[in-house]
Amino acid sequence: MAQGPVRRAQRRLPLEWLGILPFAAFAVLFLILPTFRIVTGAFQDADGGFTFQNLLDLNTDSIRSAYWTSIKLSLITAALGCAIGFAMAAAVVFGGLPKVVRSPLLTFSGVASNFAGVPLAFAFIATIGPAGLITLELRDMGINLRAYGFNLLSFWGLVITYLFFQIPLMILIIIPALDGLKKEWREAAAVLGATTAQYWRMVALPILFPSLLGTFALLFANAFGAVATAFALTGPQLNIVPIKLFAQIRGDVLGNPNLGYALAFGMIVITIAANTIYIWLRVRSERWLK
Repeated sequence: MAQGPVRRAQRRLPLEWLGILPFAAFAVLFLILPTFRIVTGAFQDADGGFTFQNLLDLNTDSIRSAYWTSIKLSLITAALGCAIGFAMAAAVVFGGLPKVVRSPLLTFSGVASNFAGVPLAFAFIATIGPAGLITLELRDMGINLRAYGFNLLSFWGLVITYLFFQIPLMILIIIPALDGLKKEWREAAAVLGATTAQYWRMVALPILFPSLLGTFALLFANAFGAVATAFALTGPQLNIVPIKLFAQIRGDVLGNPNLGYALAFGMIVITIAANTIYIWLRVRSERWLK
């Protein structure tokens, strides 16, 4: 008779699982269901029938150019973000800077890595835009940024803007990996006569390589999917996939929502591939650093 209550108790869902229900509901409503709608819409025509025509319509000069520009933008910002962020993180962890610098840097990185969209675009326009504060101050000093070919509302202006959140994201991810480098490895290399450059080239960087490559993939995906910042900064004049996607689904007479779904489906495939590489390499790097 005592087995019945015990079995019923074992079948009950632990109360700890209730804590993740809000997150699960949020993920289903705002991530899984919209993704499912995008995937199904990419293979539907205007009447709801199944078709591959939307994917075939991606093979145009304009859309290929948009994908290439987005990939180039993502590669450049990911590479610069990794290089600059790694240098800053290494300076904090190994450079002998005061410990008081680390906490503000991590706090700022946590905020800046999520600061994007219209506020970020407005901040850069108000600072180094055509009539920005620094632009006007430099002009009064005899330095005309426009005369030197700099234009914030362009591809390279967008690169500079993206670095504002790419570099902090790199810092947040790579600092734990740098903390995982054991002092014994550096001491062993020094005992064997290795210089600092040799230690980094032969010991530290090979161990950190999966983390660096994985973070590069994550930064690539982060830049590839950004739309609000690009649209608020450059408007429709820059031919990248998120802006072209926005033009297709906003509902004007020239829009084609199903083609927009196909564009979004291509973005999903690319970002899933980048994030899969990041997760795989992150797992491999954690094995080394344990």
